[in-house]
Amino acid sequence: MLDTPNSSPAIKGMYIGGNWVPAARTFDDLNPSDNTLYARIPDGSVDCARKAIAAAKAAFPAWAALRFHERARLLLKAADVWEARKDDFIAAAMHEGGGWYGKGVFEAGYVAEVFRSSAALCYQNIGEVLPSEHGKFSTATRWPLGVVSVISPWNMPGILTARGFTAALAMGNTIVLKPSEDTPYAGGLFFAEILEEAGFPPGVFNVITCSRDSVAAVGDELVESRDVKAVSFTGSTAVGRHIAAKCGAHLKKACVELGGKDSLIILEDADLEHAAKAANFGSFMHQGQVCMSTEKILVQQDIYDVFMAKFLARAAKLRTGHTNDKDNVIGPLVNNRQAKRVQALIEDAVAKGAHIELGGKCWDNFVEPTVLTNVDASMNIWNEETFGPVAIVVPFRTEQEAIALNNDTEYGLTAAIMTADEARALRMAEHLETGMVHINCQNINDEPHVPFGGVKASGVGRYGGRWSIDAFTELRWITLDRGGRHFPPAF
Repeated sequence: MLDTPNSSPAIKGMYIGGNWVPAARTFDDLNPSDNTLYARIPDGSVDCARKAIAAAKAAFPAWAALRFHERARLLLKAADVWEARKDDFIAAAMHEGGGWYGKGVFEAGYVAEVFRSSAALCYQNIGEVLPSEHGKFSTATRWPLGVVSVISPWNMPGILTARGFTAALAMGNTIVLKPSEDTPYAGGLFFAEILEEAGFPPGVFNVITCSRDSVAAVGDELVESRDVKAVSFTGSTAVGRHIAAKCGAHLKKACVELGGKDSLIILEDADLEHAAKAANFGSFMHQGQVCMSTEKILVQQDIYDVFMAKFLARAAKLRTGHTNDKDNVIGPLVNNRQAKRVQALIEDAVAKGAHIELGGKCWDNFVEPTVLTNVDASMNIWNEETFGPVAIVVPFRTEQEAIALNNDTEYGLTAAIMTADEARALRMAEHLETGMVHINCQNINDEPHVPFGGVKASGVGRYGGRWSIDAFTELRWITLDRGGRHFPPAF
């Protein structure tokens, strides 16, 4: 059953080497809807990180050698355990992460499919036979890397954590997971409970938690340790740059999925009812705290007024408030720092001439759905990822202008186009500087088997399907000479 609003999970400790391990101290994990105590979480140290890495390293040889169908069986079992406990996750996503009930239901269902799609990777082709001019048997094969550090975010603590480690496990790697300090249970310790119940061997999957005060030192250890062979990170571009730079210095693989400043382009022949509904979902789902959130809505001039009327009418119906009330589709931002940052972006824009068409009110950790117009590049919100329930609406006249507006950002995660002319949209998609383009839908799209990721400052690498195999394995060329290679007589 779904937890009651006041319930908190029983925190057993960090999960290292198959054991629940306490820390010398704890930190408070707060419910962002009302800032009440949700749980007291172990505040792990660099030494805890080292112990988790050592446990993962010790478990790696046996896990990598385990038959592929046994790894798949364990991942499928984890999916079943997850589904049996999905209500526990939904409660955590609401009361620890500040998410709407419907968002928690969606996320809980999606995570089970991430486990299952990763189990399917165990049966994928992991090599190929190459031609050889010398008649050799020549192969290119993929092998697990070893210990993979996974640093996951707070905004989608189920989906983005699962995506960060399940494919790596399927490929025979072992994991040290550090969830965000804002969702250490939903994005970390809850997963440890699931994998322990599913029967994963000790040390294969480890979770360490730490406070904001400890995160820099612990995070650096997870990246810089010689025993860590790759890093999987989802989060802000600023932190991603730091991690990628350290991975580069230590010559280790990194898959980093970062921020976005994503545009929805609405052409004059679009279905405006559908476009208004899609724009509301893309802009305000989970308070806009999604890397794919629609942050700029680019509307062709001829339909601008009609679209705005439909869009604002829908947005005005969205209720903001405590997640205990399932009718509150807009919950809090994850903490007060985030709320103040979004408020500052709104205030800066208004001070420089932007118009508030809807919303604009902020209190505690809440920001109501806000729509801004007359926004230009002099305003911070034009360039910075908002990560809040704020949409900018910008008119344009030509396709070329829309493309230029979309590309006017350091980010390049996802774009979307609304039009009745599919050929026109496909032609435009070729010129949009993003890793993903969605036609006749909004920006928030993902499936477990697709190549998810961005370009420019939105990340390096791809998650999903066979692209995750590339991310979490190393390529090895192996040849077998059958007497066809001849050497010069001098040798």
